[in-house]
Amino acid sequence: QVQLVESGGDLVQAGGSLRLSCAASGSRIVINIMGWYRQAPGKERELVAMITRGSRGLTTNVTDAVKGRFTVSIDGAQNTLYLQMSNLQAEDTAVYYCNANVWTAATGSQYYWGQGTQVTVSS
Repeated sequence: QVQLVESGGDLVQAGGSLRLSCAASGSRIVINIMGWYRQAPGKERELVAMITRGSRGLTTNVTDAVKGRFTVSIDGAQNTLYLQMSNLQAEDTAVYYCNANVWTAATGSQYYWGQGTQVTVSS
């Protein structure tokens, strides 16, 4: 069974940095898409960043709200997605979730969610 496990969330002061990770595990998996979402209390879940495979290799996208501060990357050998977060602000406080489209022999391609990791930024 495919599992996504996030880690790296913490309590930090404004201006600080964190690196989140999302490790995908399973037998004979092929990852097509991996991305980060976040959800603050009382707010809708929103897309933060993602990586997709295309004809010219990997393509990264970061939403305007975090552009210039957050960087998404992937370690293909370890099936691990990262989100490097710098100059964190109070409005970045949220639960951050990993999402991935993963192929397996048993189920084909499906989307999976991790359980989330809490990021709290204090002023």
